[in-house]
Amino acid sequence: MVPHLVTALTGPLLDLEEKILAATPAIERWFRLEWQEHTPPFYCSVDLRNAGYKLAPVDTNLFPGGFHYLASEMLPLSVQAAMAAIDKYCPDARNLLVIPESYNRHPTYLENIARLAQIFRQTGLHVRLGTLDPAITQPTPLALPDGNMLVVEPLERSANGRRVGLKDFDPCTILLNNDLSIGTPDILQNIHEQSLLPPLHAGWGLRRKHNHFTAYDEVAKKFGKLIGVDPWMVNPFHARCGEVDLQTGEGQDCLAGNVDAVLAKIRKKYKEYGIKEKPFVIIKPDAGTYGKGIISIRDAAELKDLSAAQREKMSVVKDGKVVSDLNIQEGVPTFESIKDAVAEPVVYMIDRYVVGGFYRVHAERGVDQNLNAPGSEFVPLAFAQQHAIPDLKAKPGTAAPNRFYVYGVVARLALLAASLEMERTDPNPEVY
Repeated sequence: MVPHLVTALTGPLLDLEEKILAATPAIERWFRLEWQEHTPPFYCSVDLRNAGYKLAPVDTNLFPGGFHYLASEMLPLSVQAAMAAIDKYCPDARNLLVIPESYNRHPTYLENIARLAQIFRQTGLHVRLGTLDPAITQPTPLALPDGNMLVVEPLERSANGRRVGLKDFDPCTILLNNDLSIGTPDILQNIHEQSLLPPLHAGWGLRRKHNHFTAYDEVAKKFGKLIGVDPWMVNPFHARCGEVDLQTGEGQDCLAGNVDAVLAKIRKKYKEYGIKEKPFVIIKPDAGTYGKGIISIRDAAELKDLSAAQREKMSVVKDGKVVSDLNIQEGVPTFESIKDAVAEPVVYMIDRYVVGGFYRVHAERGVDQNLNAPGSEFVPLAFAQQHAIPDLKAKPGTAAPNRFYVYGVVARLALLAASLEMERTDPNPEVY
């Protein structure tokens, strides 16, 4: 299953692809050695942008919510990866508690939870769903689009206060599919004798994107040296401004100055490589997800002209969280499209393994805009096992397996950066 892409196989991303393919043995060995030193996140999804002249991750999500969009052919690989992941934390695991988003009852999100439950049941686990929603005090059915039901149940603390589970259900491992945007609830604090995955500091109540970007800078430099490419080819420039109030204008000088600085760095690279595009930056919250609070600008002067509605939109994100810290990230245009709609690849991983992906497609957005917005559609990406193995004899840009393999390599760079990020921000570092 290979979607018809206008530029995925014919775009100019040939030099980078060629170097990655030529260095495949060195790259895979390097990843193996890195995973001996670092623990990958339990699961992760990475949004990529293929600009033709570079391929870079623009967002790394540690609570991925689109497993139902993966091709059905990927299910066996997902199950194998899930087995490897669970074995690290609880080899004799029997019960798995999944905690989904508290208030997201959208049918597509519930399909994601159903797919996760399916994956982990096939690893040999009993899977039940617990909720942080205080309004749910008894087992509550939620309807799926196919007519089946999910049942969510209220969480309970054990008698000794050291464990969390459900009535008559004591899990060895707790899997969060809730990004904790509103902070860490008391019931999940100070858990002992159980593995909580991802850890609490991965939630957006504590996590900050600039920590990830900083770790990714290091990973990109190592990777660039390994295969002999400019790290910029896989890494967007970025900067950060704290204590910004878009409503009052506080911190706007910092924001404008950093926008100018990042644009200047991009222009220098564009000149170096003869790129004719006009550079832009993406301004996004330092914490948060779901594509909220994001704008694209090409000149710092545009900040003065933001409408009241735009400022309001950027100031508050998911769960009413007020934005005060902002990241300025090099805009990476996407020159991939499906049926005239702009597309970007999203790669999914469990443990250190690529288990699939999809193209996020948006017919109403431009090549320089955020596609994670209402109206986006999803086309499964052909990461089936036969496509995960590159064809080293094929010319760059002519074989789907090669382009998809390259996507997986760059996504794993972001996965490694997330591992470093989690280590360095862990309030209990002795566990590593």
